[in-house]
Amino acid sequence: MITITQLEKRFGRLHVLRGLDLEIRPNQVTAVLGPNGAGKTTLIKSLLGLVKADSGSITIAGQKINGDASYRSKIGYMPQNARYPDNLSVEEIIEMVKDVRGTGDETDEELFHAFNLKTEMHKKFKTLSGGNRQKVSAVLAFLFRPDIIFLDEPSAGLDPVSSSCLKDKIAREKEAGKTIILTSHIMSEIQELADKVVYILDGVIHFEMTVNQLLETTGERTLERAIARKMKGAA
Repeated sequence: MITITQLEKRFGRLHVLRGLDLEIRPNQVTAVLGPNGAGKTTLIKSLLGLVKADSGSITIAGQKINGDASYRSKIGYMPQNARYPDNLSVEEIIEMVKDVRGTGDETDEELFHAFNLKTEMHKKFKTLSGGNRQKVSAVLAFLFRPDIIFLDEPSAGLDPVSSSCLKDKIAREKEAGKTIILTSHIMSEIQELADKVVYILDGVIHFEMTVNQLLETTGERTLERAIARKMKGAA
């Protein structure tokens, strides 16, 4: 369980998070959505420990995070654009991250095999296609069996087979009790994967509903149209 209470963040005169309250539960996929500048990126970075809030609190699995970085070992993160040293091979990047995490041999290599990355192991990261970079990023997000998984535009650049493998993995991790937080501009992907939608606007939660509730209350068949109708105030 992640509990966020009265989270505030300013960057100079820009008031990004305005007393935001949110609970993110395990055993489900929570999609965090909102227009550019709404505050969702700052919220995610606050949860990752990359941004320090001005006030309010974040509690992860009963542990309040106040500059203590130990909780990060519970987190897997797949950024939208993977940035690893270009001169290292895939094998060297994986070993480097293992060394940094200090997790020993307790790793989950299911996606590594599903993506057939063995043939890419000795290639420099800079020579990989965008899709293969995305695969490496996905492998590293799940590699250390994290309790909390952040996925930012996870299927971007993936071929249909690899995208399906990743979506199946997300579903299995959810059923295993993991807490999964997803951001994506592909509404069909959100509709397929997410249990709940949290829509942020102007630094606060504009609405928070399950995908089924959102579709039922708007009378729409697709999440894209349901959100559009909700934002227009027709629902």
